[in-house]
Amino acid sequence: MRPPGPVADADGPSRSSQQETVRPVLLGASLKLYLDVDASVAWATSLAEIARAHPAVVAGDVRLFILPSLPALDRVITAVAGSPISVGAQDLFWAERGAYTGAVSGADLARLGCRYVEVGHAERRHVFGEDDAIIRRKLAAAVRNGLTPVLCVGEETQQEADLAGETCIAQIESAIADADDLDDLVVAYEPEWAIGQAEPAAPEHVTAVVAQLRSHLARRGLAGAAVIYGGSAKPGLLSTLSSGVDGLFLGRFAHEPQAFASIIDEAVGTHREGEEP
Repeated sequence: MRPPGPVADADGPSRSSQQETVRPVLLGASLKLYLDVDASVAWATSLAEIARAHPAVVAGDVRLFILPSLPALDRVITAVAGSPISVGAQDLFWAERGAYTGAVSGADLARLGCRYVEVGHAERRHVFGEDDAIIRRKLAAAVRNGLTPVLCVGEETQQEADLAGETCIAQIESAIADADDLDDLVVAYEPEWAIGQAEPAAPEHVTAVVAQLRSHLARRGLAGAAVIYGGSAKPGLLSTLSSGVDGLFLGRFAHEPQAFASIIDEAVGTHREGEEP
């Protein structure tokens, strides 16, 4: 993975020198197609101001990434330049060049300044007909172009955590099968039955599923992968989750900058243990 340098404490040694490694909290937000270009830029500008002023974000204890719509990418990247916010895309195509009308090249996304790209979201599966084979090719394209995949996994219907974990592990294995030299990955656990609902999945369910995913990733040599939760994630959720959950993948609840700011504040009080992603 690509960990940052040590984070120094004001009155002690760097965290990398402590016996226990503290993982940074990772907060991501997707705008989907809710905001137009101008509104996306205004949102990103407000968020950049919040990030520049927040000590935990500046120190790297809380990391932020945002995924605007594709037409807004260039202007959003400019709006957050110089701030501790990374930008990514909500989609990419599996090939860099060719006769693919309307496709988006991972090479072009990287050249624009994207670090992340979302792959495998339930809406891509159900609305656009993407299957496991397409998701596998897209994730490989992300890795090939130096982009960090934000791989969305999750069960369709509400079920026991053990079964949900098995479903998600199968989705992970399918998605990464063709990715050569995979060394940077974010897994977003998003149970489909919780997406767009008033409430997220229960904290104990999220914690149990994420524990299974973390254990599997460690066995696959991907212990440094970040595992975050999405699916109606909102303020007040992060503090109820175990330290094994690295952060949140936010949707509509982050479209108000002050709500996002409150989640950053909440993240400061959480404790994530293990290898840094």
